[in-house]
Parts: sequence; C-alpha cells; structure tokens
Amino acid sequence: MKLTHRNIEKDGCGSIGLIPEESEDMWHAYNLISEGDAVTASTVRKVQTESSTGSSTSNRVRTTLTIRVETIDFDTQACVLRLKGRNIVENQYVKMGAYHTLDLEQNRKFVLQKVLWDSVALERVDTACDPSATADVAAVVMQEGLAHVCLITPSMTLVRSKIDVTIPRKRKGFVQQHEKGLNKFYDAVMQGILRHIDFSIVKCIILASPGFVKDQFFDYMMQQAVKTDNKLLIDNKGKFLLVKASSGFKHSLKEVLQEQSVMAKISDTKAASEVKLLESFYTMLQLEPAKAFYGKKHVEKANEALALETLMISDKLFRCQDVLKRKEYVALVDSARENGCDVRIFSSMHVSGEQLDQLTGIAAILRFPMPELEDSDAEDDSGTESD
Repeated sequence: MKLTHRNIEKDGCGSIGLIPEESEDMWHAYNLISEGDAVTASTVRKVQTESSTGSSTSNRVRTTLTIRVETIDFDTQACVLRLKGRNIVENQYVKMGAYHTLDLEQNRKFVLQKVLWDSVALERVDTACDPSATADVAAVVMQEGLAHVCLITPSMTLVRSKIDVTIPRKRKGFVQQHEKGLNKFYDAVMQGILRHIDFSIVKCIILASPGFVKDQFFDYMMQQAVKTDNKLLIDNKGKFLLVKASSGFKHSLKEVLQEQSVMAKISDTKAASEVKLLESFYTMLQLEPAKAFYGKKHVEKANEALALETLMISDKLFRCQDVLKRKEYVALVDSARENGCDVRIFSSMHVSGEQLDQLTGIAAILRFPMPELEDSDAEDDSGTESD
C-alpha cells in the first residue's frame, strides 16, 4: 500500500490518501473502511444530456466523487471493494444526496476520511504501508559478484538491495586479486544483510546460490562476526538456512521456496505462529481452565485484574457496524498493551482467524489463574435458571 498523504488532527479526525498496490492491500482497505466514513475516489458515472431538439443521449464520464459509506461489499475473488453511499460533495454530474457505488481497485488512489482514527486503524495503515514490518522471512540469492537481499511477506517478495561487484577472474599470478574482489563482494552482502534485515522480526534467512558460494560467504560472515564481536550475527547464526539455487537472480527464489527444508522452516512464520498460539490456548483450556478464557466479558474482567498475558482478537470484531462496540474493543486492545500484554490481531481470512471467530472472536491466556471468573459464570447460569 502506498501512502500519498496523512492529515490527522489532534482530536483523531482527518484523512489519509492511499493507493492499493497488491491484492492484500484490498483486504487492508476492507478492514479500514467503516460505515459512516467518507471516501473520495475516481469513478465512472452514466450521464444523460438533453439536446435543444429534445432528444437525449447518455454517455459515461469519469469524475471524482466523495460518498458517505452506507454498505461495504468485498469481492475476494476479483479483489474489488464496492462502497455504496450518498454523494456529500457538490459535483457537476451527480446531485448532492444521490446514491452511487464506488469500486475501489488496485493502483487507484482513494482518500479515506474518518471522524476518529483509533489506534487499531492507524496500526493497520502502518502495517499496510510498511510491508517490511510483517516480513518474517528473508532471502539472499547469490552467485559470484551478484546478490539480491529480499524480504518475503505473506503476499509478496521485496528486493531490498542488489549487490553487483566485479570480481577479477582467477588467473595464474593474479589469485590475490580474485580473493580481494571476493572478500569485497562478501563484505558488501554482509552489510546489506545487517542494514535491511530486522533480526527481531525475521525468523529465517535463506542463503541460496549455485555451487559453494553460499557456504564460502557464510563462513566469511561468521569469521568476520567473531573478529568484530558482532553479537547480532553470532546470536542469530541458527536462523540461516543454506540452500542450492540455479543463479543469483531474483527469479531463482521461486524454486528455493519450494524446497522441503525451506517449507518446514518458513512454516514457523506469522500465520503458523497464530495457529500455534491457538493450540496452546486449547491446551491451557483443558489442563488449566482458570488461565484460559474467551468471550468479551471474561477477557475484560481479566484485563481489569492485569492478568492478561496474551490477547487474541479477530479483525472481524473491528469491522462491526456498531461504532460503540468497536470503540470498546479498541479500548480493550489499548489497555491490554499498556499493561504489557502481547496483543495479536488475527486475520479472519486465515484458518486460525476462522477458529478464533468460533470462540466469539476474542480469547486470552492469563498470567495467573482466575478461578473466580469461572465461578461468576456458574453464578450467572444458576441466576438465569432461578429466573
């Protein structure tokens, strides 16, 4: 997602201009736009004109409209977001208050105005506009003299750096020159890795090359790390995975990612970590039910007691039409974060999000047992029975 402008006042109202560039960006837009928001976008409108003789002709004109959103429809197959609402800005082709449907598409700019940009909406914008924040796999495809440092997000591959160094050929009497050139190339690749890869986010770094280039580079990098006491590289040594590739060009990444060893390692990324988190919640629910709760009421009570360790919440809850309800969920997320809780917003388009939706869309693992929450539930049940 490309951010064209961001104009938000201190009270939280304002507008943000965005251009969706990927299919995943349309999903972000769907989660950002709520009923009651104002959206400005380019659209095609059928206009009827009457001539002096009384004959009427209709033609299609492209115009920019601003509508107050009333209904939102997301077509996941075509990746098109349809917004229906009334026109709220004077336009020569469309009357004020007339209904129109805006189709938001990839690579078409739109401006979104909200009365209140809450923390969840702003976080969604930051995530969409900075894909490197969600890229938990990195790859370096290389051959002698050429390397590409890439970040792999759930939907795309970003080339962060291209390293192209001319290495003198290995000739009799010129071996030293060749080694010097190689070391210069390896050093440039190492700097590229340190500059573009965030080791706190990235869980796996794939080094791929034909022949032994990757092995020689990895040995060089680790020797340099020990020599310069680079704790970052030494501590993350286990994250590197060495794989064979046909070349140092970006297109060879496709075959690299299909390797069984890579697939196994990559599975431990964001989506897989969500599935693991849900599994640990279910296990806790069986073994220590006083430390695992789901449902808004229980989670809120646990948050008041500063007991939340991990909060899992579905992005579906932030799309609710009831503005007050959304505010309640946003306040809960903000409060939990302030209390040092690890908050995970699950995508309802993913299998783990679908599972969470079956558990009311909100669940939590607690720092300490709260059997009184179970007791209050039992009391509520007995209270309703006696009524």
